[in-house]
Amino acid sequence: MATLRIKVRPFVSARPVWLAGLIVLGACLSYGQTVNSCLDCHSAQPGRLEVTPEKFSQDIHSQKGLTCTSCHGGDSSSYDPDQAMSRKAGWKGKVDRKQIPQLCGSCHSNPALMRQYNPSLRTDQLDQYHTSVHGKLLAAGDSKVAVCTDCHSVHDLRPPSDPRSTVNPVNVAKTCSRCHSDAAYMKQYGIPTDQFAKYNTSVHYDAMVVRGDLSAPTCTTCHGNHGAAPPGVDKVQNVCATCHAFQAQMYAKSTHAKAFQDASLPGCVVCHSNHAIHLPSDAMLGTGPSGVCMRCHTAGDHCDRARADILDNLTRLDASIKDADQSLRLAESAGMEVSAARLSQDQARDSLTKARVTIHTFQAALVNEDVQAGMKIADANLKAGQDAMVERNHRRIGLGICLIAIAMMLVGLWLYIKKLESK
Repeated sequence: MATLRIKVRPFVSARPVWLAGLIVLGACLSYGQTVNSCLDCHSAQPGRLEVTPEKFSQDIHSQKGLTCTSCHGGDSSSYDPDQAMSRKAGWKGKVDRKQIPQLCGSCHSNPALMRQYNPSLRTDQLDQYHTSVHGKLLAAGDSKVAVCTDCHSVHDLRPPSDPRSTVNPVNVAKTCSRCHSDAAYMKQYGIPTDQFAKYNTSVHYDAMVVRGDLSAPTCTTCHGNHGAAPPGVDKVQNVCATCHAFQAQMYAKSTHAKAFQDASLPGCVVCHSNHAIHLPSDAMLGTGPSGVCMRCHTAGDHCDRARADILDNLTRLDASIKDADQSLRLAESAGMEVSAARLSQDQARDSLTKARVTIHTFQAALVNEDVQAGMKIADANLKAGQDAMVERNHRRIGLGICLIAIAMMLVGLWLYIKKLESK
């Protein structure tokens, strides 16, 4: 700011120049432009101190009419550093990291104030933050933990609906990874730093980023965002159940639910992992590398036999559905009408899907009920395809006989004509 001091003070002693400055300033104001000495100065600053009008214009606060002084205080209408950065004008300067949550909360925790800008925005974020691991560590003096600006950015904050926002659902995992994937930064906390790498291999990442499903889980879906934890969050199955409700109902009927009542035994995670959740398959019930049951159970015990029974039933239904599909496709390609059977195949597939969900009860009898319902439909559709092919064959034989009869009649007619011509 020393260069500004040199430029400003001659204005006081040089009356004509000062008047010219007023004229220029008046002209600017007449065109609806607002003086902002903060941006004029910081546009030319290096590195993190640089804040251009273009950058700040993208900020949701700027778009709502707030200015630099709303957070930093001071007088942005003056180019005199002594006045622009006057403590009497409320100048705060650079806000200490420890004070950032309280500063943001001074507006965002005021319902009457926030109602003027966004009535739908919650105003309990600061209270939530105080309940979080980040908030508790900050209150204990750890300034390395995340504060509002680490996640939301500083001078170019965008609403979560903006794809460029650091807290847009697609970008949340990457935002969290800036700290949580930095092994050196996280060393003192003794927690893993491979969460982001594992999440990138998960079915959740594929749904969110690859297929663009914004309802798919990301970090904040399971861990919360500002901090307040939902009831029962100490048990991972309760977190998973917020989306996978039907699986949770099935799981509640299982012996595993009782065995994993202790929070130290993370139910769903035992089989599905946490961050690297891959698409489940029937192979998880097998004894190969993808199998999960035998990590805990002993070969030949009651649970192992139930596992084998469930896997066998699922395999039979899956094979029956594929056989019926193949039979119906063959009949359809032959021109036979099998649309009703093709449509009912969806019901067979639904039964297979339901059976795979019912696996979470770990009760072979319940799984078999769904399997048998699907087998009944698949077998009927297989027969429909086979019957259609039998009918096609009958039609072909009948058509062949008709063609032969017509040919014989034509030959006979030709011979008769030749006989008449010879006379």
